[in-house]
Amino acid sequence: MDERERYQQGMKLRREVLGDTHVDQTLKQRSDFNEAFQNLVTRYAWGDIWSRPGLPRETRSMITLGLLVALNRTDELKMHLRAALNIGVTKDQIQEVLLQTAVYCGMPATNSALHAAEEVFAEAPAK
Repeated sequence: MDERERYQQGMKLRREVLGDTHVDQTLKQRSDFNEAFQNLVTRYAWGDIWSRPGLPRETRSMITLGLLVALNRTDELKMHLRAALNIGVTKDQIQEVLLQTAVYCGMPATNSALHAAEEVFAEAPAK
């Protein structure tokens, strides 16, 4: 697969997971300064890693949530919480991921993540 194909595959998956609204907003905010990074994210995070067949999307999503809690990246966590809900990860599954992080990442990190999750859940359309 060439880089153009990897980008196209990545953009398709990025839209499926994060949603058109988020991706369109990100694309509107492209600049000369951040365009290379956006291209990198689309090609490698989405076009290569998230596109691999070895794990289901829901599993990749839950792993990502745990990693973002560990790194204390609240903005990215909220984005990926929305994405998790978008692809069918349940609130109960998210709760289990966050409880797991309490043991391995610490109570303060998980407490912040729980607050972030509650914000995202309050914004999410009812299913």
